[in-house]
Amino acid sequence: MSTEHWQSQATSVRRAMADNSVVTFAELLLMRDAHGHMAPQMEPPSGAVPRSAAALLLLYPQDGELRVPLTVRTGHLPTHKGQVSLPGGSTDPDDDGPAATALREAEEELGIPPASVEVLGVLSSFYITPSNFMLTPVVGLSTTAPDLRPHPGEVELVFSVPLRQLLDPASIITEEWDLHGMRLQVPFFALAGQKVWGATAVALSEFVARLRKVTR
Repeated sequence: MSTEHWQSQATSVRRAMADNSVVTFAELLLMRDAHGHMAPQMEPPSGAVPRSAAALLLLYPQDGELRVPLTVRTGHLPTHKGQVSLPGGSTDPDDDGPAATALREAEEELGIPPASVEVLGVLSSFYITPSNFMLTPVVGLSTTAPDLRPHPGEVELVFSVPLRQLLDPASIITEEWDLHGMRLQVPFFALAGQKVWGATAVALSEFVARLRKVTR
């Protein structure tokens, strides 16, 4: 693919992040119970004091198209062990907003220099029950492919997927899983032999929904 192709993709991503159209719950990959009701809480329960967190949804060119890096968390982490995630984590007191948190965590986990990333905007913040996080996904663009160096204490594996795969409806599969003693319909992105579900799927699906609105 040509350089013009990824640059055209980048233009669409910029338009998507500048667009203020509402993304509905129906457009997100949310787990649902047997009655079709949303299983996860998108807002913290009454009385809960969530911790602020952010994650980086990075796009960068490789072989003429934009790609998104994803990580598989190591098995000894306290929460979300073994799951596919975007690089991210809890907010430090010195962080100046979600973008600062996302860039710092991406550098810690994958060695991505913050100065190499242009922040294009943020997606909707949402609550993650197991970790008590209020997560804000941050979308960024690098004009060159980063040298991804996974932190061995946090990242078991790093892989990247083409943007076109995220946009392909065939990449989305729904299965019935037994989670926390409940039978749930769990939608996920099937990417590079991995099942990308939960909070990561929510963030990616909002990004995909925004992108589709400007590329129809």
